[in-house]
Amino acid sequence: MDPLWLLVALILGLLARQLYLPPLVGFLLAGFVLHALGVEGGQVLREMANLGVLLLLFSIGLKLRLRNLLAPEIWGTAVFHMALVVLLASGFLLLPGLAGLAWFEKLDWRSAGLVAFALSFSSTIFAVKILEDRGEMKTRHGQVSIGILVIQDIIAVLFLVLESGDVPSIWAFALLLLPFARPLLNLAMKHAGHGELLVLFGLVMALGGGELFKLVGMKDGLGALLFGVLLGGQPKTSELSRALLRFKDLFLLGFFLQIGIEALPTGRDLMIAAGLALLLMPLKSVLWFLVLTRFRLRARTSFLCSMELSSYSEFGLIVALVSVSNGWLDRQWLIVIALALSFSFIIAAAINANVHGLYSRWESWLSRFQSGKRLPVDIPPDIGDAEILIAGMGRVGSGAYETMREVFGNRVIGIDANANAVCWHQERGHNVILGDAEDLDFWQGIDAGRLRLVMLAMPTLKDMMQTRRLLDDIGYGGLIAAVTRYEDDRLALEKAGVDATFNFYREAGAGFAEHVRQQLADSGRCLVDSRSVNKRENNA
Repeated sequence: MDPLWLLVALILGLLARQLYLPPLVGFLLAGFVLHALGVEGGQVLREMANLGVLLLLFSIGLKLRLRNLLAPEIWGTAVFHMALVVLLASGFLLLPGLAGLAWFEKLDWRSAGLVAFALSFSSTIFAVKILEDRGEMKTRHGQVSIGILVIQDIIAVLFLVLESGDVPSIWAFALLLLPFARPLLNLAMKHAGHGELLVLFGLVMALGGGELFKLVGMKDGLGALLFGVLLGGQPKTSELSRALLRFKDLFLLGFFLQIGIEALPTGRDLMIAAGLALLLMPLKSVLWFLVLTRFRLRARTSFLCSMELSSYSEFGLIVALVSVSNGWLDRQWLIVIALALSFSFIIAAAINANVHGLYSRWESWLSRFQSGKRLPVDIPPDIGDAEILIAGMGRVGSGAYETMREVFGNRVIGIDANANAVCWHQERGHNVILGDAEDLDFWQGIDAGRLRLVMLAMPTLKDMMQTRRLLDDIGYGGLIAAVTRYEDDRLALEKAGVDATFNFYREAGAGFAEHVRQQLADSGRCLVDSRSVNKRENNA
């Protein structure tokens, strides 16, 4: 790849980052800039783009957990919402042609359906970035959003498999034996270590799986996905996924550059893309909220999911590229969808920056759409006779729980939004329940009047400040303590009314030193104070 391409992509990616947008927005713009400079993609860029897509599909396969996807609120909402968006958006796109607008007259019902299908996907990259930044990957709404995105990814893969229309060879039946190779593949992954060999193993599995499926007349993307599924659910799966993350992002750079290099947008393209972002995107978000609440999810969960899933998707670009390659869509629609994707990221980023505040402001109105019957997982928990509540059962929260339980026994309870962490604690007999401290419904559903102390051991300052405000909203009158990493965070929490703070880095170091000093003293191996020795020598 030409260094100029990388330089332009880097500059515009950094610019997008400064505007709190995903770098891929900058990469798309870089493609347009390079096209304006007369740059052509070529074979290298196409290979890089294809490799990025294969690694994307492989990483999706690693995350697939069929048990988590079988819940109706996951697969049902994904399929039903996509059907509604395709139906309504197709009509929306055909109306300008019926009104006599020349450019839209070329759009027949099949083309409109393909554009609507491409726009019905939500961005996995954007949603995951938003959830990671807020520390909400393991929350109820985070898990619902991720599950829906995986279902959408599966639908996209099925589209890519079916679009070729090629008949697989007779040898394709031999692929049914692949599950029997899973123990061998998992053994190889286990012995690949933790460094570059693990990365190489992942690349071989993704590319090799794709090539194997191509040999029997099937899509290489399906091969990459299924090899990811074969390696999923193992102790090292998460590590492999993290190891390949940067490689996947780097090679996807080629995909986004390729889209931009294809053609330069016209003023008409910009207007149509802006219309799709400003008119169709709100409709998509409203449909998410209505569909999710009809599947009996709570209003807060539905609202947060609808905001996280509001943007258009990079998979929509892949669908559009395939449709253009097969002659089903005019090439200019690829540019329009790319621009609409960029605009949707800008709008969604601005909304999600204050999404919890928006829900708090609109909570009374949004709750009217909530179903009267809750899903079992959403029924408010019972905290019993607990008087001390610890929010966040990570390493710090777990340590605080053990210490407080030694003194107060079962009057201490822990909550965490991560269901796996809660199960781990409950298996060890700990009084820990599933709950999201940033959820007003949680605090309203428990008897908070019993609590004398709430200890906040959450990952970010923003999480703890939000929880502090919710405690004010329910009229909580007990004590609040919080753990911090930085001095300015401590000052902000104390200014917000937190009664006691604990600087993790500073106090952990002091605690470590005191623990070692005491342990040495107990064993009779006291450290000698050098200042005392020097004083005795001087006196002598």
